[in-house]
Amino acid sequence: MPQHAPAPSAWRRIQTAWGLPGLAGKGRFVAANLIDSLGNGLVMAVTVVFFVRTTSLPLVAVGAALTVGQLLALPVPPFIGPLLDRYGPRVVVAVGNWISVVGFLGFLFSQAVWQIVLWQSVVQLGSTAFWMGSSPLTMLVARGAERARWFGFVRALRNVGVGFGGAASAVALSIGTVAGLQAVMVVNVVTFAVAGWLVMTFRGADAGEAAATTRPASGGYRTVLTDTRYLRLVATSVCFAFAPTVIRVLLAVYAADDLGVGSWIVGVLVVLNTGMVVVFQTLASRWIEAHRPATVLVLALLVNAAAFAVLGALLVLPGWGAIAGLLTAMVLYTVAEILSSPPTSELSVVLAPEHLRGRYLGVYQMSWSVGSAVSPALLTALLAAGPALPWVFLAAINVLSVPLVLGLDRPAASTSESVG
Repeated sequence: MPQHAPAPSAWRRIQTAWGLPGLAGKGRFVAANLIDSLGNGLVMAVTVVFFVRTTSLPLVAVGAALTVGQLLALPVPPFIGPLLDRYGPRVVVAVGNWISVVGFLGFLFSQAVWQIVLWQSVVQLGSTAFWMGSSPLTMLVARGAERARWFGFVRALRNVGVGFGGAASAVALSIGTVAGLQAVMVVNVVTFAVAGWLVMTFRGADAGEAAATTRPASGGYRTVLTDTRYLRLVATSVCFAFAPTVIRVLLAVYAADDLGVGSWIVGVLVVLNTGMVVVFQTLASRWIEAHRPATVLVLALLVNAAAFAVLGALLVLPGWGAIAGLLTAMVLYTVAEILSSPPTSELSVVLAPEHLRGRYLGVYQMSWSVGSAVSPALLTALLAAGPALPWVFLAAINVLSVPLVLGLDRPAASTSESVG
């Protein structure tokens, strides 16, 4: 008699339709990501206002102190890399959250510029540790299966958390009291502490983590810097690191001063971006997992270039056309974001030899840190020199990055896992 496989459950059919990975036994990992992103959403919108309201410092001094604190943490990734190799991603992610807890507690008692600089650098240190450990931990959770789905799911999950956190912060800002802002910071401390505990007590990645951390870490950063294939990925990641600055820094000024449509449109664009990622990231993962990572990255780069080309072309359109063009550009920008996130996260891990993975990710994280630090100054300087220049620059570096990506995922002896 032929054997018939049991029909999949209703929940499994939903998982398959929406591109969700198998979540059984992964509850603490999922909850940790959601709670951590909720904390990020809470603090993202209130940090500057928090210090302006709770200290006697002027806005310029607060902004400068936060920037200096971030810059002090720029050299941190190479030091975290060996710790990641020795202790594994679960410990690094959990400790990163707890380091951020210390920094946010320091925020509550900061009154001077040097104190803000100190605690902001501590928060940035914790954040860097978290992000360096996040991708390899996700790889261990996936255990070689549904990798694109797991990376897509984690990204969508984090957007949901950031969105809810941002909404809660908006309520606190509308109340505007010092006590309300301090309460937000306290809640933020709790979320990061709980997220760290959930990761540390999660047991779904123990076997893979033990295997990775018992291998001798022969070689070092010299090995990373001579791996030209990985350096091609690092160079491409700098290109992607520039993209978030468009929303954070450029769009409001460009829309109001150069297009004359008012900075209000930026709120609409941010909601559109967040909503698309939440709804379509996991669905897109079904398509992404069926294609080679390099192929997906080439498409993401070209779609990104198209988005920036549209933004530059809006200078010749009337107001209503500019609004339609901004919406179109944001759709393209978000599609590129959705496409690029899973393959870049996956390749940053699988192209690195397992015993040196932390050091490789230290170099990879440096590319993001440097790109994120340089992009606001560079892009605003280009915008001041001419409203079309930042869009020409961004479109050009995306197109020029395509040759770096081609063939990036071909099997090589230096990789510890098969790619694609």
